[in-house]
Amino acid sequence: MSPTPDPPDWRLPAWDAVPDDPEPADETLRAAPAGTFGLRVRSVSEVTRTIRELVRSDDGLRDVWVEGEIGRVTVSTAGHAYFTLKDARSQLQCVWFRDDRIQSPFQPRTGLQVVAHGRIDLFEPQGALQLYVDALQPSGVGDLAIRFEQLKAKLSAEGLFESGRKRALPPRPAAVAVVTSPSGAVWRDVCNVLARRWPLTRAVLVGCQVQGDGAPASIVAALGRLDRWRDSLEALGRATEAPGVTILARGGGSLEDLWAFNDERVVRAIATHGAPVVSGVGHETDVTLADFVADVRAPTPSAAAELVVPDRADVAAVVAEVGRRAAGTVEVRLGVARRDTAAERRALDRLEPRAQLAVSRERAGLLLDRAARVVGDRMREARAGEDRLVARLGPLVASRLGAARAGLASTVASLTALAPEATLRRGYAIARRGDDGQILRDPAEAPVGTTLEIALWRGALGATSSGPRPRAGRGNVAIIESGHGGSRAERTAVPHQPPTEDRE
Repeated sequence: MSPTPDPPDWRLPAWDAVPDDPEPADETLRAAPAGTFGLRVRSVSEVTRTIRELVRSDDGLRDVWVEGEIGRVTVSTAGHAYFTLKDARSQLQCVWFRDDRIQSPFQPRTGLQVVAHGRIDLFEPQGALQLYVDALQPSGVGDLAIRFEQLKAKLSAEGLFESGRKRALPPRPAAVAVVTSPSGAVWRDVCNVLARRWPLTRAVLVGCQVQGDGAPASIVAALGRLDRWRDSLEALGRATEAPGVTILARGGGSLEDLWAFNDERVVRAIATHGAPVVSGVGHETDVTLADFVADVRAPTPSAAAELVVPDRADVAAVVAEVGRRAAGTVEVRLGVARRDTAAERRALDRLEPRAQLAVSRERAGLLLDRAARVVGDRMREARAGEDRLVARLGPLVASRLGAARAGLASTVASLTALAPEATLRRGYAIARRGDDGQILRDPAEAPVGTTLEIALWRGALGATSSGPRPRAGRGNVAIIESGHGGSRAERTAVPHQPPTEDRE
């Protein structure tokens, strides 16, 4: 993109400068507009364009990983996701385009802590600095996930995942190659599905290792052997015997178990394979880079086998239906062809293209006017309804808040009156046994010599029980010994409570 020329320089010459030409033809030497005082005035577009170029020139902003909490998420009708990443101090606007978003098994939700990968750029029409996301994952998913996303971004940039390079599967292949482990259950499952759906297809096993350190090299070698075999058959003039489609299959497992199918060598081997490749790796929720580069992705190995061949029952039903329809059509088509041709000719003679076009234009205008009126009426009704709701909301909120405050004040007053501290403040006390802290309600619960703790409003007393005493006035009288000095003292116990009440 060619650089945009700078606007004219409005800076004034020095006060003692004398121009050679009193009236220069160059517009850049004109006097500055009134009020600029020799300053260079930039347009908004020029400033935003300068900021955009500075951001794009920073290599560190072209490939960044950002961790933060997702704010409000909005998905447009086109499928693009707009959200913010924020931390304790700042937030960053993010855009995730539909093509990248639909390929991700993880979708943004408000409140999640995530790690986003992409590039920083300036959206010039709004002057907004944004992170253009191409991958998103939960925070703390580990090194394998980071390596997965990095390799995915690299290969995607090379165009290996483009839908334009995907090849169509043959409708009824004579042979199907299956690249998998010969000792696993996947090979038997694929053979069973092929035999059940389309027995005319021949299954060819290309054995390889599908797990472990040597699995990537083994898968690449298997695909290479298959390509060489296909080339040899074509050289012998037996190209129809070569497998028309290849199934790359493995059972389910963890991310580590399936890591061989995320290897860059395997991905590139699939991309350069001579036949369409169907990826049937893992379960439906497992996602590998082989799924992205393959021509077709199947959720399971059995589903991959179902995709490469038709169902013989469906084909038989279609053939029978086509035969019935063809017989009926042949019987009536020859008889009605001439009548249809004559009727179409008469109809064309009656129709004038210019008149039909004028009628269509008029009808379109009327429909457009009617739609505009209906939309305007609906919008006015909606605004009026919103205004009425807003007018009712203010008094209702104030009334609710007043009632809530009154109820809260009443509850606080009731709780204050019923608090244990209020009872102690009026001169009552609480007697507990010193060994287990049990509250005493009867003098018989404290035999002679029992250590007591008497709780008062402003503290507590230690005492020793000397046995029950008869009533004196309004309370029971017990002789207790102080736990601090060992002196005997007569103290008034807690006022007598009815035995039926269970209160502290």
